[in-house]
Amino acid sequence: MTQTHISRLEMGKRTPQADQAEILDQLFGLTDSKHFVGLRERMTARSSGPGWYLRWVEEIEPEADVLRSWDPLLVPGLWQTEAYARRIFSGAVNAVPESVEAQVRARLQRRAVLERARPPAIWVLIDEWVLRRPIGTEEVMREQLDYLLEVSGRHNVSIQLVPGEACCTAGLSSGFMLAQMPDGTTIVSVESAGRGEVSVDHELVAHVWGAYDKIRAEAYPTGVSIKMIKDARDRWYPRS
Repeated sequence: MTQTHISRLEMGKRTPQADQAEILDQLFGLTDSKHFVGLRERMTARSSGPGWYLRWVEEIEPEADVLRSWDPLLVPGLWQTEAYARRIFSGAVNAVPESVEAQVRARLQRRAVLERARPPAIWVLIDEWVLRRPIGTEEVMREQLDYLLEVSGRHNVSIQLVPGEACCTAGLSSGFMLAQMPDGTTIVSVESAGRGEVSVDHELVAHVWGAYDKIRAEAYPTGVSIKMIKDARDRWYPRS
């Protein structure tokens, strides 16, 4: 572990893994005060996310050259507006106002990826029913779809909708993300029913790549998808 990595942990720019925190406390003679263990606990509570998720948003997503994702139920987290995200977190079991606001802030902070000097190429696949699924009010949905249209205009972003009646079942069980890193490594994040994992396991990566390719083969072209988002946005205006 490099001094730079340790400094980033101390400054709160990265969340240490549980085993890393314990090793660092032993290395620096801090086992009694549990400095790094306590730091990890505070950062996990602050970010309101499980360890696998924190690793993805704090270490992998910000460094990736290419990001690919499939979302069958909701607008991808990277593209969620504040109101849309708040409605999702508020609907969780045992949701607490303070934790909801922390989760919303953490979600919006992910947008920093888009402002990098050299932002990643981002390829997004979304089930078309996501555009029709009411999350909050009509105003929330209009704002959310407007933001999707805004980011779709970026040169590094591609958004494709997948027909609701598509026969491909490869992505029905869960959403997932693929990150291609500068060193050529591909890392996957798979989430289902609130549980998830981040892995570089070759077998899992190959499985997720295969699922992504099958789903994309069913997707509408980008131009058609953008028109569908515009049409869906217009349908969320109140009927007179």
